Amino acid sequence: MTFWDGDSDSSDDGEESSIKEKEKQRLFSLARFTGELVKDVPANQIKAFKTFEPIVRRLLHYFTSMTFMDDEEATSAARILTQMLSNITTGNETLIESLWETYLNLQEDQVVLIRLLASQDTRTLLAVLTLISSCIHESRARIKMLTRTATGARICMALLDNMVKLYNADEATNAIGAKVFDAGYSIFVQIIEAGFISDLYAKLAIPEEIVTSHQTTLLKLLNSYLQSTPAATSGTRTSLMRIHSRLSLMMPKLFFSLSFHAQTVMRSNRDDGPSDFAPDIASSPLESNIPVEFVSLHKVCEALVLVTQCIVKLVLDAQNNHGSSNSGSTSSKNELDVVTFFHQVHVEGISLTECIVGLLRLLHRFLPRINFGKSSSGRAVEQGTPAQRSISALDTPGFNFLKRDLVRLLGILCYEDQAVQDRLRKCGGIEVVMNLCVVDERNPNLREDAIFALHSLLKDNAANQAVVEELKPMGQWDESEIHLVR
Repeated sequence: MTFWDGDSDSSDDGEESSIKEKEKQRLFSLARFTGELVKDVPANQIKAFKTFEPIVRRLLHYFTSMTFMDDEEATSAARILTQMLSNITTGNETLIESLWETYLNLQEDQVVLIRLLASQDTRTLLAVLTLISSCIHESRARIKMLTRTATGARICMALLDNMVKLYNADEATNAIGAKVFDAGYSIFVQIIEAGFISDLYAKLAIPEEIVTSHQTTLLKLLNSYLQSTPAATSGTRTSLMRIHSRLSLMMPKLFFSLSFHAQTVMRSNRDDGPSDFAPDIASSPLESNIPVEFVSLHKVCEALVLVTQCIVKLVLDAQNNHGSSNSGSTSSKNELDVVTFFHQVHVEGISLTECIVGLLRLLHRFLPRINFGKSSSGRAVEQGTPAQRSISALDTPGFNFLKRDLVRLLGILCYEDQAVQDRLRKCGGIEVVMNLCVVDERNPNLREDAIFALHSLLKDNAANQAVVEELKPMGQWDESEIHLVR
């Protein structure tokens, strides 16, 4: 029996029609038999890999071509061949290394992993994700290739696209789809825990775009991982500390970049005169080359919410672990270093807390709150800038939770830290927080988080308490804000 090898001329219509039904069945049977024969038998795996891998690669390329997009038999063939390839290499480090090195150095049109990831068949997706996960398992070198090479980045993009499509998979009616999502998620968990998430985020960037859809999806997965990470135990503390320390280097830089862009776009769409930001923030030189396009603002704000939630989790975990640790232990000191880093990080003289205050001040004016399902400033929005009218009309989800999460982070960062409290007072942070003690449907629990932040600002700080005492309410509650003057 000849094992058909799908050579380069097989894409012609004549060659395609020449593959008879019996030959297809033989192919399926041989692939299944080989997969079972080599499973967990290293000697058989080596022989099969040397003999069949180049042929299987050509067949996968053939059966994933556009010609067979809606061909169920071709889809089945691709799935069976992928499973066979997985069985040939599973547990054999030498073969996995050879396969991964080969597949990530193929020419662009020959990368069969990307072609398999484009399949609409969930069982095929599960097979290729299982293969990828097996290849990168406990191998920093192979994960590095996946996150830093051009081919690896394209594979990750295809993975992220599938994660989005399968996110709403109903486990009751689409159990395989849910399994595929879990398999894809496990791949990104390996990337996070190996410390290459920042490399992948950078690789997913597109020139002239502040944030891409793939980067946003990656941030969602990262946020999900952090929020679902259980409390550290003695056995996992070191591992979690290492992961959090790496992320603490990535998050502030990303926050500043997104925040400065959002502030620039909002400021450019204001028609009420010069900005009332603190001068050091308003004149940040980092803004000079940022394109001012309102169309991207909701994407930037969506990413800002995710980054803010990640920072909140990192700081809270570090504070909690430090509080429950022996104060003299090395682990306790390292955990505290994460919090200290967030307190001390600056970009062009601007601290993280000052950046948050500047962004909240603009958001307070630019993004009217919604009180119990109604626009809180109906007339103001109708007469506002085009950007404000667009937000009111579309109620873009990307702006949801932003104020809430920012003020929550502010309250956590200044908790029992007088130096941060004082710095916030000097940049007008107290007034900004007080004006957020309101109800806003876009920001559930905003009022509660703002009150907590105000409590953190005032605790054991006489100077900050004096500022609040000097503030006198003038007028009355309206639908937009509380007016406070000195």
